[in-house]
Amino acid sequence: MDNADLREILRPHIVGLSAATTNDCMADLCDNLGLPAPGPRELSKSRRMAFSFDALQDSALEPVAEKLLKRRSLSPAQRNQLQDAIWAKRSYPEIPKRFRRELSRVLESPLFGSADGFEKLLTSLWVIEGSDGLDAFFGRTPGSSLRSQIDRHVFRNPDDWDPEYLFGQLGAFEASDRRFGLFLEGLASADVLLDEPAQRLFVIAANGELKRCGVELRETGAIGGYPTFEVVSIASGFSRKPKNLIFASAVKPDLRLADAINNDIEIVMNADKVLVYDRTIGDGGLTWSHLQTWWGETQNIDDAAGAKKSLYKRLKSSLPSESPPQQFLFDAFHRCFSPSVPSLPALLPEVWMHWDPKTVKERGADALLRFRMDFLMLFPHGVRVVIEVDGKHHYSDSIGNADARLYAKMAKADRDLKLSGYQVFRFGAVELTDTPAGKAIVAEFFQALFDRHSVSYSGAGVAQFLNVDTTQSR
Repeated sequence: MDNADLREILRPHIVGLSAATTNDCMADLCDNLGLPAPGPRELSKSRRMAFSFDALQDSALEPVAEKLLKRRSLSPAQRNQLQDAIWAKRSYPEIPKRFRRELSRVLESPLFGSADGFEKLLTSLWVIEGSDGLDAFFGRTPGSSLRSQIDRHVFRNPDDWDPEYLFGQLGAFEASDRRFGLFLEGLASADVLLDEPAQRLFVIAANGELKRCGVELRETGAIGGYPTFEVVSIASGFSRKPKNLIFASAVKPDLRLADAINNDIEIVMNADKVLVYDRTIGDGGLTWSHLQTWWGETQNIDDAAGAKKSLYKRLKSSLPSESPPQQFLFDAFHRCFSPSVPSLPALLPEVWMHWDPKTVKERGADALLRFRMDFLMLFPHGVRVVIEVDGKHHYSDSIGNADARLYAKMAKADRDLKLSGYQVFRFGAVELTDTPAGKAIVAEFFQALFDRHSVSYSGAGVAQFLNVDTTQSR
């Protein structure tokens, strides 16, 4: 689904809000939703709202849709349609219908320890509402709404419907991957299952089927002392956590293992030439906020604004002076997503992939390729994204002639990274220029990357970057 489809679905809901407001309050309503100003007052209320919506940029469609959902003014069917339209633009772990059905067959009834928690989960994700009065009006048996049937066959007579039949009645087999994933996460939660052993038994049973399609329910944290689980792709990320992150160094760092048993790294000399992030990186990845906190504490900078400015300056200083495109990418990322940067995966420059105390010449045929990555981002669930900026030296010799062997060496290193689980994206240096075209390339890439991994960001910064581009001082 593209922006045109989302716009078509969203438009009647926005225009329909005109019936619930006055002309005097319409400007405030638009402002609260992130919409442009309404049309002139001489227009009807619906046309004023349509005027505002039609002026909305594509980059702001999702934020407006999210705010509309939070108003809870939509029916369950309208809510689901809008949610699915948003989710269709992103990438979520895929669970094919076959595996959903086979999963439902291994689950035991009842699926809940708390009937109230289970009903809230169903209400939040599925269309189970009904009206017994309308049933009677249309000649249907009173109490035939799905909610009424669930009350009768799941709550009062739990042996009537097995999980497979319930899943079918809910529409779970045909639902979007995101909706089905949220359903599983809810079923594994302490709001539905009232004790940790029950949670873990459910997860074990579910994962027995989910892992067959490359997905699992993975423990990612805790709420109120109970574990929380999320549906993640097994193939998309690393199960092991990073131990040492060596970055922001344009030259080979002089390191040694101060404690080989505990894997403690010591910078022998030129400590200002390299950074080593040695804190635990959880399942949520490494955000700029994490990095800034670490920097402020290690550098004894109490002021958050001061730590932010100092860290940005330190990271930028590590970028090669002979690579303006690499510097542009780093600057453009922060300018484009400025409002959201603290919660986004940090864009780490000059990250060491391999470190060998011997030189390539000394190591010979066994030397590791590609010591350093231009940029690395650590996303949630162990997803590691490598970004490379390719200048002429990546594919030509010192006098500018194409070098097939050099290119083949780079291609092999790429394959090795991808086979190890990294996602690798390359930019040609000529793409990254401080022009409208260059800015659009950076904005579109990171937007698609964040959407792919379900990372939220503000469209306001993107719009300003592309249209106004008031560079912030740091």
